[in-house]
Amino acid sequence: MFYSGHYIGMGKITSLTRQQQNQNRVNVYLDGEFAFGLALAAAVYLKIGQVLTPEDIVALQAKDVVEKARQVAYRLLEYRPRSCAEVEQHLRQKGFAADVISSVVMRLQEASLLDDEAFARYWIEQREAFKPRSRMALQQELLQKGVARAVIDTVLADLDETDTARRAAEAHMARIANLPEEVFRLQLGRFLQRRGFHYDIIKEITSEMWQIISENTDATA
Repeated sequence: MFYSGHYIGMGKITSLTRQQQNQNRVNVYLDGEFAFGLALAAAVYLKIGQVLTPEDIVALQAKDVVEKARQVAYRLLEYRPRSCAEVEQHLRQKGFAADVISSVVMRLQEASLLDDEAFARYWIEQREAFKPRSRMALQQELLQKGVARAVIDTVLADLDETDTARRAAEAHMARIANLPEEVFRLQLGRFLQRRGFHYDIIKEITSEMWQIISENTDATA
């Protein structure tokens, strides 16, 4: 290994300084020369005057890579919860090795920052609140996120698909309420079909929504 053009053998730490552009990283100087940078978390136990062997340096740099990967994962999780598979894929795309990814994912799981069941429940709650979909559609979305089928089956066990279709239809109905019955049923049916609902549910809900429109029309006539 080299620092400042020289082979790193055993060296004494002569300076530890925060990097100007990233206060969460530390520059390590050995025998008066810059040797390498480390994440603050990896450098926290280093002291001026401490002697590092080549093996120590390899271990520190390995720890630094894990810390870099962990920070990348944290930034990804800032936007929304993720599945384990999503984090793994993101870290692979960033070029981290399999053992580093495995270590980071395990730590995040231990800290309850990664939990596929919690993620699946979050995903379904968001869909239910803003874009209701069928059980089949939700299954496919979660499978694509890398969630195990057993976990998906658990979180979808209590889903009332008819109620979900009803809420999806109610949100869409105002846009097509003035259409003739045949066109209304056709368009609402296609809308629910795109959300993955089965024919029997679509038939029930389109009839129910048209009945509501008819009753409202009669009441205002």
